[in-house]
Amino acid sequence: MNIATVIDADNCIAGRLAAVVAKRLLKGEVIAIVNAENAVITGPKKFLIAKFETRREAAQKGNPENGPKYPRMPDKILRRVVRGMLPWKKSTGKNAYRKLKVHIGVPKEFSGIDAEKIGDAHNRHEKGFMRVGEISRALGADW
Repeated sequence: MNIATVIDADNCIAGRLAAVVAKRLLKGEVIAIVNAENAVITGPKKFLIAKFETRREAAQKGNPENGPKYPRMPDKILRRVVRGMLPWKKSTGKNAYRKLKVHIGVPKEFSGIDAEKIGDAHNRHEKGFMRVGEISRALGADW
């Protein structure tokens, strides 16, 4: 496996982080995101939980094998956000998506490496946000 660029998602706004990561993936970079549960989604808490619960319920109607599939785990939620920034229906987007790894916490293989922080994605809000880990626990995830 190619040596991955390690990015720390701690206290980063998920959408801004995903936009930067998607551009770098399309350029051919291999990226590993750590601390996915500490990424931030801005907005009122009630609205965010209702939004994600509605998505989960909509995915279960009809044939559940056909989708759409919305995840509960924080690493998969962040991975899905990055997928939304890629041209998913083209081969370039799918190939770029395969080069992305997202982890809960910091795995042993990345423990000695200094993770890169994305300055543009840093959360400056004092209130009005939720961590991805809180949202996934509200959806019923347990890790």
